[in-house]
Amino acid sequence: MNYSELEADVLRLVVGATDDDARAFGEETVTRLVRPALLRGAAEDELTDEARVALATACGNVLTISAAELRDKLATIYDGILVEDDLDTGVLTAVSALAHWKSYLEQNRRGELYELAIRSIEDVDHEVSADLDDFLATPEMAAEHDRIRRLLEPAGSRPGFRPGPRHG
Repeated sequence: MNYSELEADVLRLVVGATDDDARAFGEETVTRLVRPALLRGAAEDELTDEARVALATACGNVLTISAAELRDKLATIYDGILVEDDLDTGVLTAVSALAHWKSYLEQNRRGELYELAIRSIEDVDHEVSADLDDFLATPEMAAEHDRIRRLLEPAGSRPGFRPGPRHG
């Protein structure tokens, strides 16, 4: 599967997911994208102390913070970025994920979940450098694609799904 096909598949999955599956996917994906390990590479001169605290707080509470609180934390982070074009990749990934999650919380737009999925794929690609012609060739990228499919596909179409007995 090339990158364009992967993008199209992810979009199809996001659009076709139930509201509950979409929300669960968003929660799992944003949590993955704001994990503490991503923030370890941030240099001291990239963010002000206030921005660093706001980022840590937003990431640590991503599933319980309100959209309004997240908006305030993001404003503090944006105001506290000290570099122009060289922000650490992990920090950039986390800030981008927080921004997409905030927009999803505010507007319930599926496009924000699509963006989270793409950021997650890019995060894996950053680690393993996937081949653009066969994007799922590495086990890590195939696993990420499987994770996305598992969370977004309707339960009845998942491999190995067996519906329970019908009552009625």
